[in-house]
Amino acid sequence: MTTDILVPELGESVVEATVGEWRVKVGDPVNIGDVVVELETDKVDVEVGATAIGVLTNILQPAGSDVKIGDVLGTIDTNGATQGGRSGDKSTSPAPANTAETTSATVSEKENATPVARRMAEAVGVDLTQITGSGAGGRVTKQDISARIDAQPAPVPQPVELPKSPTPQAQAVPIFPPTADGREERVRMSRRRRTIAQRLVEAQHTAAMLTTFNEIDMGAVMDLRKRRQESFVNRHGVKLGFTSFFVKASIGALQAFPRLNAEIQGDEIILKHYYDIGIAVGAEEGLVVPVIRDADRKSFAAIEAEVRDFATKSRDGTLSLDDLRGGTFTITNGGVFGSMLSTPILNPPQVAILGLHNIQERPLVRDGQIVIRSMMYVALSYDHRIVDGREAVQFLVRVKELVEDPEALLLEG
Repeated sequence: MTTDILVPELGESVVEATVGEWRVKVGDPVNIGDVVVELETDKVDVEVGATAIGVLTNILQPAGSDVKIGDVLGTIDTNGATQGGRSGDKSTSPAPANTAETTSATVSEKENATPVARRMAEAVGVDLTQITGSGAGGRVTKQDISARIDAQPAPVPQPVELPKSPTPQAQAVPIFPPTADGREERVRMSRRRRTIAQRLVEAQHTAAMLTTFNEIDMGAVMDLRKRRQESFVNRHGVKLGFTSFFVKASIGALQAFPRLNAEIQGDEIILKHYYDIGIAVGAEEGLVVPVIRDADRKSFAAIEAEVRDFATKSRDGTLSLDDLRGGTFTITNGGVFGSMLSTPILNPPQVAILGLHNIQERPLVRDGQIVIRSMMYVALSYDHRIVDGREAVQFLVRVKELVEDPEALLLEG
């Protein structure tokens, strides 16, 4: 008797996936719950487990295949299967007591690593079972693999016929052979990267996108953080960052200019009277936007805690589909990478996105005097189909006013 391994439900609005890594080979024994294959979606990676005890007898969708919900990925032969043993085993005596335990432990240790970490480990020959993970739940991350590689002695270089540029560790393993001279190589785009590319082009083709700019004096916020940081951490267990100030300021501006918290459906404008704020995060395989639900009802501490958790999940590859679902407005911070100015691209179906940038000291004229202030350029990209320039400019001015006067921001909630 055989059991099919099917593509499961992938989450809201996700109907397709790309087969990533098969964790087992044809002929390998599997137990119920063992992860047999990993699927890449445009949002998160999904692990598919075995639903029967037996032996993997067929792989119908190899790595790189595009699949849909309900497609058959492979088959498991359950005839004569015993837990931890191969199908068709002629022996009738029970397996030693520790056989299944040993097999399960080995699989468990391999599974307790992010997809990127597993690929890196396989590429450079690092044994995952010998590494203590620093991620959530002891999960091995890319940083753990990099640290192990750095700690290993450099190998003695071997002569080669043609020089080849080293492949960056974070890149996927190429599935096409490099050019004859080794100067080029082809790497398959992941499902997430393909979706990101498609959505960015779609945003530019479907929206009348325009960007307006302003600058914000961050001195008051920086002074407040300096004075209150220690007590804030002691009370809430999380640092007071800049993100919560901009989330709260954006909500205040969205309440004043509701069309920036809307979307277009056909000939109608859907005005949203709730504030689910997306925070763009640079993940291993591309940008993701986890969402803070009902951010208007949450405190500064609650917002900072969610942002911290999003960063940890993104680094460990544990963001869920629910973390990424929906969103009414997005904030992206290129300043963490040193960006001084940019024009952020809309995150459809949203009609506005706020871009933050690096904070730098600059000379300004105040009351006839030249003073040095900590300044940040901010950018608002918006869909001109429903948002007029006046609204966009006034929205950004309102954000500026609230951030520059954090006491007013606190009073407005």
